[in-house]
Amino acid sequence: MRAEQDAIITALAPVVDGIAATLGSFCEVVVHDFRRPEHSVVAIAGSVTGRSVGGSMSEIGMSILARGDEAEDELNYVTRTRDGKLVKSSTMVLRDSEGAVFGALCLNLDITAVTQAHALIGELAGLAAPAATVPTTTFGDDIDSVVNAIVDAHQLDRHKPWAELTRDERLKLFRSLDERGVFAVRRAVPQVAARLGISRASAYSYLSQARTGSDTPQEQHA
Repeated sequence: MRAEQDAIITALAPVVDGIAATLGSFCEVVVHDFRRPEHSVVAIAGSVTGRSVGGSMSEIGMSILARGDEAEDELNYVTRTRDGKLVKSSTMVLRDSEGAVFGALCLNLDITAVTQAHALIGELAGLAAPAATVPTTTFGDDIDSVVNAIVDAHQLDRHKPWAELTRDERLKLFRSLDERGVFAVRRAVPQVAARLGISRASAYSYLSQARTGSDTPQEQHA
């Protein structure tokens, strides 16, 4: 199947330029190869997220990767980049003839200016509505920055440092990270351990327990 998957990606690579040229400078089109998540960007046109060929997937891509062949298209979702851009995106999974998910075609539109204009018109017309909360997504060529951002976001959600988390909360954190596809990335376990300030052995132990549902605590120090 690898030859078929390679052929699909090769065929799609030139398509990104045509789509981006048609939709204009506020558009970015990306082809991802999930078989190498650390460098999944194999073709890109436009510059909404600032990535380049050889760059990494975002946490959205990781979450799709984690769902494997059960993954479905994610259409018309809005996120905010770290530098404040509002981005409307669609991620369409790529499957081979056996139904295996191996990549994605992604479309990102910078709607920052459109949103600002809409808010201004609404304010002038006396129809302004409270701004909706939009999740922040980390896009970058470096997979480490994406993994760190996901770990940090999970920590912030709990409003407690690692040392103050209960064992159940720690397992829940590792289970959530696993479901988001973090551990599909090579070297992710040591990186998560360093980010949390725990030993690699502890991180591997918590991940194993989170996956198996084990109730045996295995806190180790190094």
